[in-house]
Amino acid sequence: MTAHHLRQLWQLIEANSSELLHELDDHSLVHWLVQRLRERCRLNREEEAEARRYIYSRLLLIREIS
Repeated sequence: MTAHHLRQLWQLIEANSSELLHELDDHSLVHWLVQRLRERCRLNREEEAEARRYIYSRLLLIREIS
């Protein structure tokens, strides 16, 4: 993921309520975050796949800090 995509992703995480981030199961949370990221950044299929892998690898951290 590019630095721009990473910044956008973490801004999304920080800007959204912790309730929402905790209510969703892992798959739904990844899907929701990728959809929001796609709204902010134009992602091709490869970048979207990278974003999914990155988010899955950081789910514990995302849930812990939110």
